Amino acid sequence: MSGHSKWENIRRKKGATDAARAKVFTKIGREIAVVVKMGGPDPAGNAKLRDLIAKAKANNVPNDNIDRIIKKAAGDGDKNNYESMVYEGYGPSGVAVIVECLTDNKNRTAADVRHYFDKFGGNMGSTGCVSYMFSDVGTVVAENNGADEDKIMEDVFEAGADDFNIDDDVIEITCQPGNVTAVRETLEGLGYKVLSAEAEKVPSNYTTLEDEDAIKKMSLLLEHLEDNDDVQNVFHNWENMPEDEEE
Repeated sequence: MSGHSKWENIRRKKGATDAARAKVFTKIGREIAVVVKMGGPDPAGNAKLRDLIAKAKANNVPNDNIDRIIKKAAGDGDKNNYESMVYEGYGPSGVAVIVECLTDNKNRTAADVRHYFDKFGGNMGSTGCVSYMFSDVGTVVAENNGADEDKIMEDVFEAGADDFNIDDDVIEITCQPGNVTAVRETLEGLGYKVLSAEAEKVPSNYTTLEDEDAIKKMSLLLEHLEDNDDVQNVFHNWENMPEDEEE
């Protein structure tokens, strides 16, 4: 994820290879396991679980897989205890990068993330070194149902959103991070098909890369981070990211 079009992220994952889809399933599975242990296995009483089930379905995770993950996390058979870790650093030419992880081995994950930064022309920094450049924003992406803009605006603001943008076949909606569940559920109640709903970090400014070597290294850094099972989300402020590499 880059702070650019959330729909492009979803579209890329829907068209991913089987191997890439398997990684998406793994990452969402970890998130579901964590929120089940924190808030219970009943989606009716666990808003975060409802959001993750919606996210899983948007990424084509089979219902059987979702049910199996929830049951495993709710029982005694799941001995995995994942801890949330956040790493910050700089890519080539000072691109700001935030890496959110869920890991059962902090030493392994920290070493992996540091290795990627070092190998591809960046460096991992201390906590807070780049996070001040980002704001936490709730983003909800819904299919454009063909309604006119006035009707969409009425529905979106009724749902509690702060702003929206109509981008061809989707509506990209922003809200407070704590309002993501309410906005998604209200829009679904109004008949919209929601494709994605979650909080993300949006940069306040962007860095442009002109040097071909820096562009290549930044692409490889993001590729290796995304490919790591422990990494859940990668946020950055690279402005001119190649479309086919977009996170």
